[in-house]
Amino acid sequence: MNRVPDDEMVLVPGGSLMTRTPEEGRALALTLARHTIHNIQPDLDILKGGRPNYASTPDSLIDAARVVAIEFQTIAAANGYWRD
Repeated sequence: MNRVPDDEMVLVPGGSLMTRTPEEGRALALTLARHTIHNIQPDLDILKGGRPNYASTPDSLIDAARVVAIEFQTIAAANGYWRD
């Protein structure tokens, strides 16, 4: 098996959802979504083999964006929506 590197298997990089800005929160949301997929499918060959199917399917791309949006919602709440 061509396994995802261990540093890509961490579910919460840095162990925290806290970020300084919404931009950093959005970047963290993308990272969390990617790491979730890596934990679900750690074999890079299988993961990359499926990419042509979902990369060109609008519904699959919308579903992926939905996962990132949910992650961002969680991060925003954890950060008090970046309000003092």
